[in-house]
Amino acid sequence: MSLAEIGASTNQVSLAALQPGVGVNGASKLTYKGMAEQAVRGGWPGLLGASTQQAVMFNRSYLDNVFDVEVPESVGTRHNQLHIRRTLESVARNISGEATMKTLAADVSSDATTVDPKTVSTYLQALTRIFILDELQPWSVALRSKSRLRTSPKLHLADPSLACAALGIGVDRLANDPEFFGQIFESMVIRDLRAASALQHGHVYHYRDNTGLEVDAIIEYPEDGKWGACEVKLGASQIPQAEANLIKLRDERVDTNKVGSPAYLAIITATEYAYTLPSGVHVIPLGTLTA
Repeated sequence: MSLAEIGASTNQVSLAALQPGVGVNGASKLTYKGMAEQAVRGGWPGLLGASTQQAVMFNRSYLDNVFDVEVPESVGTRHNQLHIRRTLESVARNISGEATMKTLAADVSSDATTVDPKTVSTYLQALTRIFILDELQPWSVALRSKSRLRTSPKLHLADPSLACAALGIGVDRLANDPEFFGQIFESMVIRDLRAASALQHGHVYHYRDNTGLEVDAIIEYPEDGKWGACEVKLGASQIPQAEANLIKLRDERVDTNKVGSPAYLAIITATEYAYTLPSGVHVIPLGTLTA
């Protein structure tokens, strides 16, 4: 469940209502540490009334069952339980990234054992079948430039709390590690954008080309051909670069003659206030977002 669905968002900014020329406003009630707490707790319906400590214990126990029962049953062949656990831990460390099978296999391997990338692929397929792994696919779109699209999916789990549980990370540790918190926050935003856009039958992708331009989320609405783009930034200092990336995507990369201009460009943050920049790019705290 998204922050809006569990009641942690003020619901002041509607994704469906975003449009050119119309500004946004609102204020999130979630502090930086409060956002970290929501990340560690997760959006599980059964944990709405639980304390954060209870939620953390449940998430870790759930993963133990995944390692001990669900993945082995899904793999259906000879498996190494330790390697299954290490595979998910590696995915957790690389959450919101584009790690290759070779990279993950090297991470899973130890001094005594080398794990084949094909084995890691088998485990990832099993995690997908049991709805633990939920990769974000790349956007396929007509470009106006000679840039080439990258085609690797980004690693995401069904809920970012599972990444924290896999690595034994609690609220304080997450809050004190802004780099990893940024990865987790990006995964939270993808989870919430998927939930919010689903009501309009939207699909969420990511964009990256061979020049290094990357945009964290592209929301495509097949029914009416609309699309929007979002960058994800934990703090306010990163907003100018995110704004520049979004404008470059619109003005220099995407062939808008074929796919149309974006319905919105937005930066999703863990900051307090929602507002619209002079460029028309919206700054939207995740704690204000709703469908």
